[in-house]
Order: sequence, then structure tokens, then C-alpha cells
Amino acid sequence: MGQPGAPANPYRIGEAAALLGVSADTMRRWVDAGRIAAERDEHGHRIIAGAVLAAFARELARPETAAAEGRPSSARNRFPGIVTDVVLGDVAAQVEIQAGPFRVVSLISRESAEELELVPGAPATAVIKSTNVMIERR
Repeated sequence: MGQPGAPANPYRIGEAAALLGVSADTMRRWVDAGRIAAERDEHGHRIIAGAVLAAFARELARPETAAAEGRPSSARNRFPGIVTDVVLGDVAAQVEIQAGPFRVVSLISRESAEELELVPGAPATAVIKSTNVMIERR
């Protein structure tokens, strides 16, 4: 049992940031700007209640929010990461992205891989909708 008045399922800033796929600095800026509420624990660390974080994550995933932030898309599942491997074939390219703890591999056209300049070390986002995985260059 937690302390009386303590938020249920509290997350420290770094944990919350990792779950949302952003840096701890970004998370701190969002808290400081009032985009998401945080409290202080008994050690003075900022913590975010699990329910508050879940609501904020849902808000970030809404198409209207994505459009307002300059990333409109109908896809809901986005995994920002770094390209770790690209295998170019005559027609297709196999692109591997490490997105946090997730390894995502996608087959796309060679032309798309070249236009997006997908090379190891490039930032990219795996966008998953249904059974299709699309790659976007960040």
C-alpha cells in the first residue's frame, strides 16, 4: 500500500518519458508548461500518476494532436527510433529500426528507402497500421 494521498501507479519523469518515447527533458518541459500534471514524492522527485499519464498518452495519439504538432496521420501506432540496418535489393529494401526496446523490421520499396535517405544512424519512425508497417523519416 502506498502513502495516503499518493497517486496510484506513480511514474518518475524518466519512466514516463520512456513509456511515451520522448526524452526526460521533453517530459520535464511538458510538466513545467502545464501540459501534464506532476506531484512531488517524499524525496522531492516529480511523479506522474498512472491514470494521468495514460490520459496524456491517449491525447498525444489523437489524430488532432498529431496534426497540430505537424505529423498528421491516420495511423495510431508510431515507434520513433534509429535505423540500425538497411539491406537494398533490386526492387525492395529491408529496413531495421531500433525503437526503444523494440526492433522493427520492414520491407519497403528500394525507391522509398533511397528517397527517405534511410541509412544506419538516421532517425526514423516505424508507423504501424493494421498489418502494414510504413517508415517515416523524422
